[in-house]
Amino acid sequence: MSRIGKKPIPLPSGVSVEIDGALVKVKGPKGELSQEIPGETRVRQETGQIIVERSDDSKRSKSLHGLVRTLVANMVEGVSNGFTKTLEIHGVGYRATMQGNKLVLNVGYSQPVEIDPFTGVEITVPAPNKIVVQGIDKQKVGEMAAIIRRVRKPEPYKGKGIRYENEYVRRKAGKAGKAGK
Repeated sequence: MSRIGKKPIPLPSGVSVEIDGALVKVKGPKGELSQEIPGETRVRQETGQIIVERSDDSKRSKSLHGLVRTLVANMVEGVSNGFTKTLEIHGVGYRATMQGNKLVLNVGYSQPVEIDPFTGVEITVPAPNKIVVQGIDKQKVGEMAAIIRRVRKPEPYKGKGIRYENEYVRRKAGKAGKAGK
């Protein structure tokens, strides 16, 4: 049995779950999410918790058991607390600003890079070198943060670029000068 799949998902107060066959809808104070689950798994609600079960012991059912439990748990977490990813910009003259709903990045290219956020994802810039991505859908928040990071990945020589908060960038030594002359 999957160690992750057999854990029940506790329901915080203010969160309601509606199970309609293969469709699971979760409503909470921050919004509403829905997810279609595969037929090899069943989701049922007991008092104050959600339990994910698999129909048989086939390899596919076993592999989907933990996945479905994690997806439902992320939906519950998202509608109750939400998800946040913080990115930092390192480099002289590199900065981020918001122009209306668009994120504008000045990161060493000849033109600024403009990024439109996904629906349901909110981007804020509390400081010129800090970007905060928030939303209720963990997948969308992570993908939006990855798109922003991809604009200018941190490079290993000077460490310049966009990185996640607390991300370690492995530094390399630069060129060595000529010693013999």
